Amino acid sequence: MTYCVGLRLNKGLVFMSDTRTNAGVDDIATVKKMHTWHVEGERVITLMTAGNLATTQALVSLLDERSKAPEDRDPTILVAPTMFQVARLIGDTLKEVIQANSDTGQSAEAAFNATLIFGGQIAGMPPRLFLIYPEGNFIEAEDDTPFFQIGETKYGRPILVRAQDPDMSFEDAVKLLLVSFDSTMKANLSVGLPLDVMTYETDTLKIGAKKRFKRENKYFRSISNGWGRSLKKALKALPDFVFDDA
Repeated sequence: MTYCVGLRLNKGLVFMSDTRTNAGVDDIATVKKMHTWHVEGERVITLMTAGNLATTQALVSLLDERSKAPEDRDPTILVAPTMFQVARLIGDTLKEVIQANSDTGQSAEAAFNATLIFGGQIAGMPPRLFLIYPEGNFIEAEDDTPFFQIGETKYGRPILVRAQDPDMSFEDAVKLLLVSFDSTMKANLSVGLPLDVMTYETDTLKIGAKKRFKRENKYFRSISNGWGRSLKKALKALPDFVFDDA
């Protein structure tokens, strides 16, 4: 399983992904799920993947190879004129990979499915964030839906819904995402460290701060332990429940 989050802020974009992949309790590995391409001063593109590992690795390899050796008739993620066109290109490539590996054709329920979060910016246009489905179609983050999750989403969602704020700093956004990931890892062992995070500041058109949080990272441990203590204090501070006399 996987957990990835893309968050849109007024300041830019924040991406975080775990690195655990498993094909059973005795077959667990660490695999990078965040991939970035950039042409400095012109565009930055970040892609996070969830789903069948063979599918996602083939997708990333195809996007990378085609961007390095484009055919005249085909656009690539490094030359497509808009983020919308890049999203369409990634979606079409995902369908191509799924269809090539499925006996019954592309299907959202196929064993080779994958879901993607894609975001970035092209010069002269605003940053954009998309969620791409196995069928190749996609939706875009807006003010009412400023973040996307893929993979094991349910455990980490409540903290994002309650605490995200478009005016947050990158530092506060990373703290929020770490709490969301910690809650997910506490509830589901198929999501795990290390965690990769990257920020992108609007109009810089270059890769922002990047960091990997490993198990021994002191800050992550302080967030995990502090969040647990804070929840217990908050619960005790709530009004006491009293059964009605019957």
